Amino acid sequence: MTADPAAKAFFSTLAPGDHCAGTVSAVERAGLKVALDDFPSHPLGEVWSGDLPLGRRSPDYEVGERVTAQVMAVHPGRNLVRLSLAATAHAELWAFLAGFAFGDMLIGTIASIEPFGVFVALDQGPAHPLFPGVGFITLPELSWVRGTPLAETVQVGQQVRAMFLQFDTYNGEARLSLRGLHPDPFQLWAETVAVGRRLSGSVTEVVDVIGAFVRVADGVVGLVHEPGTALKPGDQVTVTLAEVDRERRRVLLALAD
Repeated sequence: MTADPAAKAFFSTLAPGDHCAGTVSAVERAGLKVALDDFPSHPLGEVWSGDLPLGRRSPDYEVGERVTAQVMAVHPGRNLVRLSLAATAHAELWAFLAGFAFGDMLIGTIASIEPFGVFVALDQGPAHPLFPGVGFITLPELSWVRGTPLAETVQVGQQVRAMFLQFDTYNGEARLSLRGLHPDPFQLWAETVAVGRRLSGSVTEVVDVIGAFVRVADGVVGLVHEPGTALKPGDQVTVTLAEVDRERRRVLLALAD
């Protein structure tokens, strides 16, 4: 689809971060279409479901309802202006989170520990309108060591220093990492070993259709690919290093002769 000259001229006046007012012209499952005040002849604005205010869905809106949104992206070739109602509904929170860059260090307190991750109440900035904290750490970002129990990593009320990963605009959160504060033990270990080396380790898990997982160093678990193996968790074994995939952080092992 090609924008007409008038639409092209309108698109040239917009930039991400601008605010636009308009009227909801259609309510769809995927979001809203919006006729913008400065170009009312065609509903160029779209608000995707992930850009709605926290806790709201598209059926909560009605055709003809007035809205003010922030421009997220301009796509002249698609006759589309992507808008965010969350950015205007939660302006203080959005401005706060948009001010961080990957690698920034944030300080806060563990507010809640859930099966899917950990909420962190940050020392600075506004509170979250729905969640216990603005910061959130997914389970893999808690520790480099796979399967580390949550109780051994963090506790509610504990103050933590975490690395900022990204602004999660869908949830209005700062995605954080604890493991990013420390070197990856897998990569450190991988620099010291070579294929063919004999290693000692303990079996941590057995999956009948795959084989046995063996811990050969702190933070390093490799797979002995032997479906139906007789090995059991806790067994001490000697293995030979068969392959190291540093990019995917995978290790293949073979039982030593």
